[in-house]
Amino acid sequence: MRARHVPLSKTGAELLFETISQRYERASTLITSDLPFDEWTEIFGSERLTGALLDRISHHVHILEMNADSYRLKQSAANEPDPRRRAPTGSRTRPNAPPSAASRRLKRVSRHVAVNDL
Repeated sequence: MRARHVPLSKTGAELLFETISQRYERASTLITSDLPFDEWTEIFGSERLTGALLDRISHHVHILEMNADSYRLKQSAANEPDPRRRAPTGSRTRPNAPPSAASRRLKRVSRHVAVNDL
């Protein structure tokens, strides 16, 4: 199951674009995303704005694509009580509870990192 991403408001997308534009060729910028570039339009809501943003962040760039287990999901799953163990008397945890959504979703994720090289 893939996490849903909440689209930015029009104002939010424009403000992010303005920030990236002001930093373009002036300062290094690090951007991480678990979405491939072709899905960014869903977040920014405008193909034109997304194209202009990608044009700026992909110029003078090193793209590192990493495929690794999500450390947050792994840590979350490790902190959960073992559902096979009986809960102590007076405990609020349910014995034989099914695994949480976090442990069920533990999977390999793709991370895209763009590092502006200035």
